[in-house]
Amino acid sequence: MQSLYVEGNSRMHRLSPRAKLLSLTAFAILLFISHNLLLLSGAVLVAAVLYGTVGLPIGEALLRLRPIFLTIAVVALFNLIFNPWQAALVPVLRLTALMLLAASVTATTTITEFIDEVTALARPLERTGRVQADDIGLALGLVLRFVPEIVNRYQAIREAHKARGLKVRPTSLLAPLIILTLRDADNVAAAIDARRIRRHGS
Repeated sequence: MQSLYVEGNSRMHRLSPRAKLLSLTAFAILLFISHNLLLLSGAVLVAAVLYGTVGLPIGEALLRLRPIFLTIAVVALFNLIFNPWQAALVPVLRLTALMLLAASVTATTTITEFIDEVTALARPLERTGRVQADDIGLALGLVLRFVPEIVNRYQAIREAHKARGLKVRPTSLLAPLIILTLRDADNVAAAIDARRIRRHGS
């Protein structure tokens, strides 16, 4: 499976994974408590500049963001229908800034670093007896691994439909995509259990 990580030596690459995750959390909180359009626009600009420094060609950088941009476009459309344009612009700017910063973090942090940091941050929760920090870290790592794989598989199914002269419709693409993704998830789960990676509390 492909990774979202991009090799490089930018400032974002050199920043510790914990600092990046905590900064992302703080950035998200600030975004969602602010309604100032000027401040939110500045946040989008800063996040875009950071994303531009990760070392991706412009075409690939935009391609990675396309599925999320489509989601934001839908959100914008619904907000414009029911709200004035100023109010509708607020969630769009929030989501765009958060998406760009999150993309910067995932592009400059390896899966192993993500798992280690999330596991360490979740360790205190084990005292409740309800969660296992290792399982939380593993779950996040698997999600990050599957995201680019699902996107690539969607593109492959779409191209296969076009090659056969079939009309490309979301309904006709989603069914095989879901089936293949669930099959892969079952295979990964079986491999994890066979290697006794997950810890099960009593």
